[in-house]
Amino acid sequence: MILTAFLKTLGQIGDRAFRRVLLLGVGLSILLLALLYAAIFVLIGWLLPETFTLPWIGEVNWVDELISGTSLILMLVLSVFLMVPVASAFIGLFLDDVAEAVERKHYPDLPKVAPIPVLDQVRDALGFFAVVVGVNLVALVLYFFVGPFAPLLFWAVNGFLLGREFFQMAAMRRLGRKGAVALRKRHGLTVFVAGLLMAVPLSVPLVNLMIPILGAAVFTHLVNRLARPPAV
Repeated sequence: MILTAFLKTLGQIGDRAFRRVLLLGVGLSILLLALLYAAIFVLIGWLLPETFTLPWIGEVNWVDELISGTSLILMLVLSVFLMVPVASAFIGLFLDDVAEAVERKHYPDLPKVAPIPVLDQVRDALGFFAVVVGVNLVALVLYFFVGPFAPLLFWAVNGFLLGREFFQMAAMRRLGRKGAVALRKRHGLTVFVAGLLMAVPLSVPLVNLMIPILGAAVFTHLVNRLARPPAV
């Protein structure tokens, strides 16, 4: 079921409506990553002097180092961690556009739904963003204790969070909050696996730029498949 949803999503990339949302999402991802990177740069500037001396290394000018070619490498590494909160912001902002494009092509028999109010979208996006950042800050401490298993912990934690929220937000469009929660609980394992398969490619620089939009489409497929009554 998850593989089918993923293949249908890839097959829709050529559609104009879907491609527009995807390109907009990638552009916004780059902008958000750049802003987060700039914020980290400023924070380091507050905490560290422009130059300092290290034993056996000598004087280090971290500003020059960051502005040099290593800056791009650092940004790609940071994107592995920063794309998770970026993805959390996308679900509230782009879900309606992605879901409409998916349902128009694959589920034309479904009745129209009223779009989610913008303020509700922003509120839910900010709320989930705060949860993701808070949980990952706690997990950051645990990474030091699990050693080589840190990537597995990172994927498991964020796979659970992303799967839970992406599925629930997609389901709320048609089932309401209570119906979405009930459907998610009935299919908890499927939701977790789908979230895990979304969290893993978020760790791949450049590829991760497309994952939030593709993930929203995959979860829209899953919701529509799981919410339909079984054939008699």
